[in-house]
Amino acid sequence: MAVSTQERSLGDLLRELSTETSDLLRKEVELAKTEFSEKAARIGKDVGAIALGGAMAFAGGLALLLAAIYGLTALLDTFLPLGVAVWLAPLIVGAILVFMGYGRITTAISDLKNTGLAPRQTTQSLQENKQWLKAKIQ
Repeated sequence: MAVSTQERSLGDLLRELSTETSDLLRKEVELAKTEFSEKAARIGKDVGAIALGGAMAFAGGLALLLAAIYGLTALLDTFLPLGVAVWLAPLIVGAILVFMGYGRITTAISDLKNTGLAPRQTTQSLQENKQWLKAKIQ
């Protein structure tokens, strides 16, 4: 025969509540750990994207810099004196590389800003647990 809630002693109810609360808290800690790990991995990915963007801009600039500067210098030399073309060509190429790198970096920073660190699932679950606990106590 099953014992109804009214027939159980206060000690039994408190033990059951203690056990359920302990299990619930343990599961909440596991959820928080999982959620923080996921967010840390995402932040690591975005930081890596920032570094990659900077490295790509730098490496691309080095690989093409000499050819672009010489080519632009030759082109500018047809319109301007050689003394002006020699410094204007690197200035133009450098500006283009800066804008490309800046675009990659701002995209990654934007992604980082949109990644909240608060464990949303855990917070929601704790709110639900609070309601559950209130219902159990009453």
